[in-house]
Order: sequence, then structure tokens, then C-alpha cells
Amino acid sequence: MTENMIDPVNTGFVLDMQRKLYRWSQSNAQQKFSDLFNWVCDRRNLEDAWQKLAGNSGSKTPGVDGMNRRKVEERPDGVAGFLEEIREQLRTGNFRPDPVREKLIPKPGKPGQFRPLGIPTLSDRLVQMALKNVLEPIFEADFYPNSYGFRPGRSPLDALAMVQRQLMPNRSGPSKFTYVIEGDIKGCFDNIDHHVLMERVRRRVGDRKVLRLLLAFLKAGVMSDGRLRQTETGTPQGGIISPLLANVLLTGLDERYRRWNPAPREESYCAPMRRIHDHKKGRPSFIMVRYADDFVILVSGDREKAETEKRQLAEFLRKELRLELSPEKTLVTPVTEGFVFLGYRVLVDKARLSGKPVGIIRIPWAKLQQVRDRIKEITGPSTVGLSLEELLRVKLNPLVIGWRNYFRYATSAGEDFRRLDFWLINRVRRWLRKKHGQKLGSHAIRRKFQRRVRNGWRWAEGRRTLQHFGDAGTANYWLRGSTIKNRWQVDGKPDRPYSAVEKVNTSVELWSDLLW
Repeated sequence: MTENMIDPVNTGFVLDMQRKLYRWSQSNAQQKFSDLFNWVCDRRNLEDAWQKLAGNSGSKTPGVDGMNRRKVEERPDGVAGFLEEIREQLRTGNFRPDPVREKLIPKPGKPGQFRPLGIPTLSDRLVQMALKNVLEPIFEADFYPNSYGFRPGRSPLDALAMVQRQLMPNRSGPSKFTYVIEGDIKGCFDNIDHHVLMERVRRRVGDRKVLRLLLAFLKAGVMSDGRLRQTETGTPQGGIISPLLANVLLTGLDERYRRWNPAPREESYCAPMRRIHDHKKGRPSFIMVRYADDFVILVSGDREKAETEKRQLAEFLRKELRLELSPEKTLVTPVTEGFVFLGYRVLVDKARLSGKPVGIIRIPWAKLQQVRDRIKEITGPSTVGLSLEELLRVKLNPLVIGWRNYFRYATSAGEDFRRLDFWLINRVRRWLRKKHGQKLGSHAIRRKFQRRVRNGWRWAEGRRTLQHFGDAGTANYWLRGSTIKNRWQVDGKPDRPYSAVEKVNTSVELWSDLLW
């Protein structure tokens, strides 16, 4: 192994370690793991964590210490020396997390509004990734099937497919769910109570060194405008381990609806049987589908039952998890009116052919307008200095591909894509006229920058051709059930390759900031 290269065989060691931890956690829900720190400090685990960091574009972004991947690779002792230095600090107890560097990023679709993003130092990200390698399989065995956010093998589309399925008719008639509670937790990541979170972590982790390290990351503070701000609550958005810790805390929310939702280690038919029993007795039932801190609760009952549950949920969050529901954003809505969840508009409407009420998902008008506004910005005066090839390669094509990959599962997505493509073609034509209008006429621009492809003419230059929204077509995202296989489950058979549906999930996560 050279100084700047890591042996890829270490990935196998980490995977075997994670499979053991997952198997032990799955087999005993009460087991407390008390000897984890040695695995966190293991050289092979740190090397695997570095591989994951180095493959991420975020490794180029420095924290408060100014260190990034390039500077580590340029050290005299290279990456190997950097990893050994971190390992020695961990083993001797001298490792101290640095404050995160706060950066404000615009909220998509909300001009003038920003949300804070915490950027840890590269060494802190490395240790957090090593911690995540060890802790994630332990807690994954305890997470509920109705939780889909930031979990291996799952995506927002799985959550949407589950919601849509519950609104579909079945053999007994239309869906029993008539109302939905649109949940919104006020500043969830910023208001996580450290004591409540650590109490839930201690249910499964008994290693004091790991617990102290986790608490040190939570208490590291935030550096904003040159001032250090102590963090009494919250886990910074941008930290590698933050989504896992948020899921650990919000599992308490899943536990509240255990009667009507499948639980970990439970057969999938048990929860539906309990819901059927409650329906026969005239009792309301609730199904919660959660993606991190974004969730909806489908209500089988009248509006009064839904409003009562909303009030009780707010009280539960305040007492048990010390979080607050946002009163203005947490709404009770009839499913026939529709609601927005993870970027899609979900509603019950009549099917075109049968006329029966079915659950459908559509692209909201606000999202269509949002992508138009983003393209207007990309093709505005500030980019006239770019070549068409550079505009397509760096800015326009990645936006179109990521957006269509996510929304291609909507009902009538093809119609929306055709309208967007017509508008996009004209928008690029106008950009070209701004750039070359004084030298070239309209016919000359078309001759120089249009290329014939299989299904017509496209704007193109060099090796780049304008991507259209409709190129990927439309598709159905099939429900994968309440139990989705993760990479640590071993059942005596080789892991099946990812399907076409699962390959989309990677791009979905990358485009989450744009989509909702």
C-alpha cells in the first residue's frame, strides 16, 4: 500500500464487521454493545471511512482548520500518515472535535430564506464516518419499516409508493383512509435534545468511550462569522452522523404508532390484521410514513379524530422527545384535496378508465415553476460568457437529468415533460441569440448549434447535446414491501444486484435540496 492509496480489501473487513453487528442486534433487541471503540479505531475501518470521504465532492470543502483532501494527499507522509495520526489520537484519548463551520444556503423555492449547514473538519468527518460504520448496523435492526430517510437501500420514492398504496382500493372497497396529518417538526435538527438522544443511544451502546465521543461531537459548537457558539441542543445539518442520530431519536415517534405500523422483527401481516380489527370495532387507525423529520399520518376516521390525534401528537413530542410541531405547517387535510409529500402532490382521485377512487401522485405546479425559475437563472445574462458545450455539461444537463429521474414516476409525467421540453428548447434558443445575435442570424445559429439525433433536432456543441425531460420516459415505482433488504442481511444466498428502480435512488438523494 502506497502513502496515498488505500487497499480496497478493507471494504470486505468493514462489511463483515457490519454484518456481524447487524445479525447480533437483530437477534436480540435488548443486547447492549459494550466493546465497540476498538472497531471504531481499527485501521481498516478508518481506511474504509477515508475511501468513502475521498469519493465525495464534499472532501474538497474545508472546515474551520482549512484542511481538505488535496492538502492531506500533499502531506509528506500522505494519507497513511494522516490516518495513523487520527488513530493514535483516538487510542490515547486526545482526539477533540473542532467546531463546525456554519454556512447559510438558500432554501429552494423560498427567496431570501436560508438554512444553516454545518461543515465539520475533515478529521471530524473521518471519525464520524468510522463511527457510522460501527453504529449504523446496530440501530438499523431497531428502525421501523415505515421509516425511509437516510437508510441503506431506501429512498423517498419508497415512502411515496407506500403512501400511494395505502390510498388504493382493495377487495373490500375504497381505501379506509380519509384524512392525512401533514407533520412538520419545528427546526428538528437544530432542536434535538442531547440528553433525550443520548438516553436512546445508551439503550444499545454501553461503550463509554463511544458515548463520550458522540457527546463531544454534539457539544463541539458552531463557528459563525468568527464567533464560537456553544451547542446545547441540536445536531448540525451537514455532519455525517447527524442523520443517523436523528433517526435514533425519531424512532420514538415510530413507536407511538406501533399498533398500526409493522414493527421491527415482526411479520408484515400483523399490523394490517390489527387495523382490520380496529375498523370492525369502529376505532380509528393511523399509518405513519416518515422520511427523516418529514412525515405524514394517514387517518382512518373522521376529521374530529384526526384533529384529536394532531393535538395528542404535539403533546407527545413535547413531553417525550422535547420537540415542537409547527402549528402553521402541521395540517389536517382530506385525501381528496391532496397534500404535498417529498416533492410530489398525493391525492385520491377517480381513475381515468374505471372511475374508481385511487391514490395518485402528481408533479405540483410549484415544482414545475421552480425548475423553470432555476433554468431561467442558469440561462440568464451571467452565463452568456460560457460556451454552449460548457453550459450543457456543467449546469443544464445535470439539472434536467436529476429532476426528471425523480419526477418520472408521477401520474401524467409525460404531459408535464413535453410542456417543459417545449419551453426549454425555446429558452436555450433565446440564450444563443443573446450570445451570438450580433454576429449570427437565427438560421446561422440553427445550422451551427443544432444536431440531428434519433428523435429530431437538438441544441448541441462539441460532444454535448441538450438533454430533454422526456428522454427518460415515465415509469411506475413498484412498492417493495414493508421490509426492504439492506446490504448486511445474509440469508445464505448471494446478494441480488440492484434493480433499475434502486439505481435511481442514488440520484434521488443527491437532488433532495432541489426537489423539496
